Amino acid sequence: MNLWSHSFNDGAYLPGEFAFAVVHPETHVTLSANHNPHLGWGEPPAGTKSLALVCCDPDVPSRGDDVNQEGKTVPAELPRVDFFHWVLVDLPPHATSIEAGTFSDRVTSRGKPGPEIYGSPIPGARHGLNDYTGWFAGDAAMSGDYFGYDGPCPPWNDETVHRYVFTVYALDIARLPVDGKFTGQQALAAIRGHILGETSIVSLYTLNPAL
Repeated sequence: MNLWSHSFNDGAYLPGEFAFAVVHPETHVTLSANHNPHLGWGEPPAGTKSLALVCCDPDVPSRGDDVNQEGKTVPAELPRVDFFHWVLVDLPPHATSIEAGTFSDRVTSRGKPGPEIYGSPIPGARHGLNDYTGWFAGDAAMSGDYFGYDGPCPPWNDETVHRYVFTVYALDIARLPVDGKFTGQQALAAIRGHILGETSIVSLYTLNPAL
């Protein structure tokens, strides 16, 4: 299998259009267009019955004590954890691309609907929850179930440039056995044992002007 994007080069920085937030000179950050990037893929293995797409940031701070705090930094040596930005399953095997902005346009407060995708450009595909669901759980203005894609918004005082790993999996089943408000971790657990092939590309992003 192979995977590419017209929105960014593998190993290069993701343009701000595809992020949740961009740098602001006075307030540190401001909300961005939050478009999903273009992705294209080809040559799935014989026997592929469906495809799944996962975007994960493995560089999220394991503790939030210093996150976005004036006069502090999030040290690079702090242990990091996964944060899922996009979980899309049950893509038909004949699907070959996702166009930029077709699954996400602007930041939507209080969540996005799912798992079914009404008016989807790829009928039958379903969205899982992304991890902004947990991040905003205690925020009265933003809390809700965030299905689908929401882009990068790493801490503006983080010493680490974050990686965003987009992976397409070719599966030997037509429908992933997850339902309702399924998460990235639950989708990956269901994917295991059904993978015929997989391919990944990586983008980078930071909101720290010093980096």
